[in-house]
Amino acid sequence: MTPALHTERLDFLPYRPEHEDHFVALLRDEEVCRWMGQDMVPEPQLREVFRAILTDVYPQSRFDVWGLWLADTYVGHAEVKPTGNVDGHELVTALAPAYWGQGLGGEAVRGLLRHAADTLGLTEAYGMVGAENTASLALCRRLGFRHVRDVVADDGSVTKMLVIPVTEGRAGAAGTAPTGDPV
Repeated sequence: MTPALHTERLDFLPYRPEHEDHFVALLRDEEVCRWMGQDMVPEPQLREVFRAILTDVYPQSRFDVWGLWLADTYVGHAEVKPTGNVDGHELVTALAPAYWGQGLGGEAVRGLLRHAADTLGLTEAYGMVGAENTASLALCRRLGFRHVRDVVADDGSVTKMLVIPVTEGRAGAAGTAPTGDPV
């Protein structure tokens, strides 16, 4: 079961049915889609994805997925899930543009790293970041991710595959280590 996590400013809460509109709005934002390296997904399809989180992902314990909340305001999305690119787990975060540049991305990743180590027993985690996403790549460098390889899509776009020991990026982050509360 996906636990609730808490960092200094963020609450990582498993999604509930009433969060659907927040999830859809985030993943229908053009800037968010651009930096996540995905096309705009039609709203009905996103609603299907959200319902699958509630009816399949959580009940089957497929992977951990959360809504990110700052003082009771939805600010983003986070996941730790097996990756299809290598044998391992990938960290996924997406913040609403209004919350970029406030240190929340690093805090979210450190929270995911703590969960990956303490709850999942992982020793390393991966990230997939578009080559043009300079802000996220800089954040990953600051946290200690290292480049593994470039993944080139059929359209020629490049995604950087990065890896980090799970203890690396959470080190020195006083006050940002999450606690796991079962929900």
